[in-house]
Amino acid sequence: MKGKNLKSWLYLLPAVIFLACFMVYPLVDVVVYSLEEGYNSASQTYTGVGIYNFSYVLRDPYFLQAVKNTLILVVITVPLSTGLALLISVGLSSIKKLRELFQTVYFLPYVTNTLAVGLVFMILFKKTAYTDGLVNLMISWFGGQGVDFIDGPYWAKMFVLCFYTLWIVMPFKILILTSALASVNKNYYDAAKLDAATPWRIFTRITLPMISPSVFYLIITGFIGAFKAYSDAVALFGVNLNAAGMNTIVGYVYDMLYGNSGGYPSYASAAALILFAIVFTITCINLTVSRDHVYY
Repeated sequence: MKGKNLKSWLYLLPAVIFLACFMVYPLVDVVVYSLEEGYNSASQTYTGVGIYNFSYVLRDPYFLQAVKNTLILVVITVPLSTGLALLISVGLSSIKKLRELFQTVYFLPYVTNTLAVGLVFMILFKKTAYTDGLVNLMISWFGGQGVDFIDGPYWAKMFVLCFYTLWIVMPFKILILTSALASVNKNYYDAAKLDAATPWRIFTRITLPMISPSVFYLIITGFIGAFKAYSDAVALFGVNLNAAGMNTIVGYVYDMLYGNSGGYPSYASAAALILFAIVFTITCINLTVSRDHVYY
């Protein structure tokens, strides 16, 4: 018996070493950095140990702006993208002819480079000395006044960021939900038709419960992905996100390490742990709620 246990641990040893080196050690290192007050990157010395770094980050207006931007992005894009993906997936599942073609078209944005998509969005929405952009041109057709969605008011920039995020995340969600819908046992639908059930009742009583694990998976990963958003904002507004007022929490952490205000790993570590606490709390809430609404 002991020999079998030893053999099992030997099989697990590479994975344990990998997790210890690239997950456990960095997490411990971040906690240590976050508690070192007055850390000097040049001399690698600090003046004390405490929670000052957390209090500084929580009072930093740039961090508060980043939290605001991230929360707006999460609240808007996660439920909207999941709902739209579910609607499109149901529509695709009901199509018999050219179904594969439509699935490929919807999946194309997922395999397209993020920065390339950001460049296209800038061409569509940005005002320049030569053009107002295609979107503003369309707005003018209906008698509206154009807006610079890239360098203009905050609401316009947030609209573009949310729209861009939806465009990026939708294909993956559609792929997952389309696969989940295809795996539902057709006998349930046949039985429902014999009982003369309405399409809405079939969807809410059969389809949605059967694909609820996939929906829940997309909600959890959607929350985590939205809280980790950074490249989306960079693709639209450039690297100086603080000046544009469009920084995210991950962007704030990066700036504290390498950006214009870089060289402050203690502040970056404190912000990273705050982000971890937010994501962990929301994930726990989702897991608690899912017990009564997800069917495995």
